[in-house]
Amino acid sequence: MFHRAYDGGAGEVAQVTGAMTALKKIAGPRTFLLVGDSKLISYTNAAAMTAQGVGFVAPLAASRVPAGLFAALPAGAGTEVDYVAARDAGKPAAARASYRVLEDEAGMDLHGPRKTGPVVHLRRILVYSSANAAGQAKARAAKLAKAAAELDKLVRTAGTRFHPTDDAVAARVQAIAARRRAGKYLRTAITAGPAGKPALAWHFDQDAIDAEAAADGWYALLTNLEHGQASPEQVFRRYKGQHAVERRYGEFKGPLAVAPLFLKTNRRITALITVICLALLIFCLAERQVRKALAPHGEMMTGLPGYGPTPARPPSPNPPASKPGYWTSSTSTSADPAGSSSEIPCAKTGASALTRVSLEC
Repeated sequence: MFHRAYDGGAGEVAQVTGAMTALKKIAGPRTFLLVGDSKLISYTNAAAMTAQGVGFVAPLAASRVPAGLFAALPAGAGTEVDYVAARDAGKPAAARASYRVLEDEAGMDLHGPRKTGPVVHLRRILVYSSANAAGQAKARAAKLAKAAAELDKLVRTAGTRFHPTDDAVAARVQAIAARRRAGKYLRTAITAGPAGKPALAWHFDQDAIDAEAAADGWYALLTNLEHGQASPEQVFRRYKGQHAVERRYGEFKGPLAVAPLFLKTNRRITALITVICLALLIFCLAERQVRKALAPHGEMMTGLPGYGPTPARPPSPNPPASKPGYWTSSTSTSADPAGSSSEIPCAKTGASALTRVSLEC
């Protein structure tokens, strides 16, 4: 087990190299795969991992995706992947989310601080999720509906004591656009109405809405794995395996019943986290032994009085948000039910006012 406490002001990006080196030492001769979030992607991290022979997979932040990349893809682009998300396991096939993957042959280059420094080239895998597409379309419709209601109200109040001048109306329009994140679609005109009072006319640019909708459901994964090591589908599946790591959030907050505590010194926080990590490690090992014992029975618990068959691999609940002023932490594990895993997913990090913690089990 590995855990490390960081100062509360330490950035997550700067923790990756140290954690990677320690985890690689624990992994020994086995293949080491680091799966992280978008903060993992930086020139320093990518260069260090590539130099150390550590493979990684992480999503590319939406703000760093080249403009028009997704919108330019033809409808139905990509190869469909036979993957069922845990949340869809109990749904009929027609109600399950579908996924497609496509490799961007251009990849992505990360440039260092020096113009003459080496460039880190990464593969870029484009992924389409029908569930993400539906969620983005629903969210966009909801925010536009709220913006429309507020703009209609402003049309009625323009020129009144609430918004008596052009500047007041314009300021309110800007506030609505920013609050509802509708600025890229909103088109307005403020003219002089009867008696010289300002009048507002507005509409949403349907072309802008359609252009954004064309990219719904798409996101990008970056990896330094070679083509011979993993196909686009395999990269996607390895990234989706991250849920097995993050499921330890549920055990941290649930079975282990770790309650929020306020501690005055970093030393006490570190000591408490060490004890909790030992408890989590024991919990994980006990769970692993139970799964191995249930393997001949399809990983289903049977024969318990009053209970029907229960999966041995329950879905992970969403961890509750931490409270300000309290420390929080996160955990991960690479324990394989069959004891034959050759890859270790990455760890998450958590922060508090007193310290930042990185844990791996």
